[in-house]
Amino acid sequence: MNEDTVRLTMIGLVLRKRWRLLLVFAVAGAVLGAAVSLLFSPGYRTSANVLLQGPREPGELVTEAQVAMSSTVLDRVAAGLRWGESGADLHDSVEASVAEGNIIQITGTADTPQRAQQLADRVANEYVNFSTQLLADTTDAAAQVSLEQRQALRQQVTDTNQRISDLHASAGKGDTIDSVGVRTELERLRTGLAQAVTKLDELDAAASQAKMVVMGPAERPTGPAAPTMTHFVAGGAALFFLLGLFGHLFLARADRRVRDENGIVSALGSTILGGVEVPDEPPTAEPSGSLPARLHRLVLDEWPWYLPELPAAGDEDSLDIRYRRVLIRLREHMPANPSGGVPRVLVVTADDDRTAGRAAARLGNTAGGGPVRTALRTVEVSAQRPTVPDDGTAAGVLVVVTAGTRTAWELVGIAEACADAGHEVLGVLVTHRTRPAGGASPAAAPPEVSVDSAMAGSS
Repeated sequence: MNEDTVRLTMIGLVLRKRWRLLLVFAVAGAVLGAAVSLLFSPGYRTSANVLLQGPREPGELVTEAQVAMSSTVLDRVAAGLRWGESGADLHDSVEASVAEGNIIQITGTADTPQRAQQLADRVANEYVNFSTQLLADTTDAAAQVSLEQRQALRQQVTDTNQRISDLHASAGKGDTIDSVGVRTELERLRTGLAQAVTKLDELDAAASQAKMVVMGPAERPTGPAAPTMTHFVAGGAALFFLLGLFGHLFLARADRRVRDENGIVSALGSTILGGVEVPDEPPTAEPSGSLPARLHRLVLDEWPWYLPELPAAGDEDSLDIRYRRVLIRLREHMPANPSGGVPRVLVVTADDDRTAGRAAARLGNTAGGGPVRTALRTVEVSAQRPTVPDDGTAAGVLVVVTAGTRTAWELVGIAEACADAGHEVLGVLVTHRTRPAGGASPAAAPPEVSVDSAMAGSS
């Protein structure tokens, strides 16, 4: 698995074998999304538009939006609404932005549609009132001076126009080239003055009109603004579902346990003596009140999803033959015993590898009752910090390991522990898990062997 690329078939395999667990992830994400929506859902939102009349510069529009969000306007809004909130409290519920066409868009957010509509309309009206009052208070004197200047300018334009008419009449009596040029220039000046007067009239008309106006009441929202609780729930469920899916794929790729016999033998630096199948123990009946155990079996299978299903167990006769052949090969790898007594071998298994422990027990029973008599001493070691006891009478070590339970570094550590104790690894027995044999009773199982003291085949 760790060398494969992620394919669609692998994703389908996760969905098929772990759909209950992924469903639990999705439900947990939906619950978390619902809880988050209570804190971050914006509620209901609506907008009111204020039109600014006359030509406006972009910087002036931004200033007007800031005025709409000023503390003075919001304090007036809070006093008018009487919701028990101050202007500072309403600041996060109001937003003013510049839209196209000299429009200031004021958006109000509240927990109900009615309040959202009232807030947007109130801010728009208070903004217009405050801006109008501000302009009236600061420009009365300036407006009077400007009016007098425009009247004086208009009178000056009238006098100049009359003077041009007089000059034009006097120049019209001659037919020389200079006279024609003077009349042409005077007509051009008259046209320019007429345009200036027209522009001055337009400015007077614009100055007499209102500066801003609310374009209508805000619409009452028919539903909450996004993201709603539905969005949070759906997003949380989808996020946790994907986290669970990719978590399965990541854990599968991160699994470095050796599963093939060649890799196990290579890591231990020895030879393989054989491979045997060990049926799993039949599941014990859980107490009726053990709810966590039932939920665990319901949503999670102990067998890795990326491995094929366990094969069926073979018959007992063929298994006995395999165990006897392992013992024969083991005797072939033993050094010669000058005393001629029964040779002794340390059988090393990991303390958390129950399958290998059961195989070692059965191997010991076979060694004690068969024609090939060998004294076996079973020793369990920690796979993380293995320590093999010293035994000067042992001819060597037989390592029993279940395929897919140990990493290469753990196997190297066991081999080094054997070397530190002065033992040679004579061979490796690889066990493979199978499904429990149907109808097998616990009494039919081989007897357990006590750790670090079992002797089989000794006389």
